[in-house]
Amino acid sequence: MGRYTGPKFKLDRREGTNLLLKGKRSLGPKHPIEKKGAVPPGQHGQKSLRKKTSDYGHQLREKQKVKRMYGLLERQFRKYYKEAAKKKGETGTSLLQRLETRLDNTVYRLALAASRSQARQLVSHGHILVNEKKVNIPSYELRNDDVISLSEKAQKFSLVKDATEAVDKEDIPKWLEKKGLSGKVKRLPEREEVAAEINDQLIVEFYSR
Repeated sequence: MGRYTGPKFKLDRREGTNLLLKGKRSLGPKHPIEKKGAVPPGQHGQKSLRKKTSDYGHQLREKQKVKRMYGLLERQFRKYYKEAAKKKGETGTSLLQRLETRLDNTVYRLALAASRSQARQLVSHGHILVNEKKVNIPSYELRNDDVISLSEKAQKFSLVKDATEAVDKEDIPKWLEKKGLSGKVKRLPEREEVAAEINDQLIVEFYSR
């Protein structure tokens, strides 16, 4: 599965919000949005702010924002949507639950990594265990009672220590339980426990056209 390897701050500017793609650097005063505001990249970026955005444009930008937030390409994101649409209940909520319970995202939510891309790297390099077995697939779908832990080597990584110290225990989502450098999935996340700035209804409208 491919992934975006270009400038991450450029994605923040394009979507007009901080997607938290670079850990500590995303929270610092040098972030482009903090310095210049949410001006889209390119020589005509400032002019584009004056144009009225259509309904389709709003739907597209929301889909692109969430897709980039979780570090996915279009084919995989569309697959998640189709699977969510087949389930009973709200399609948007089901989609976000699938995204949140990806292994790389859960490692990030447990504050074992400073960003989703960093968490993805830990998983891909074989440093993450699920129920004491090594799993190196970032998209691995976690289920209730699954236990996530670090390999002995990863427990000594400075990046893990820095990420853990930067987050208070209260910041860990309620659907997860964290003990030391390991965590457990207690249940599926509820809609209000997922990022409030995501408008999942716009994504549903985009794919329902």
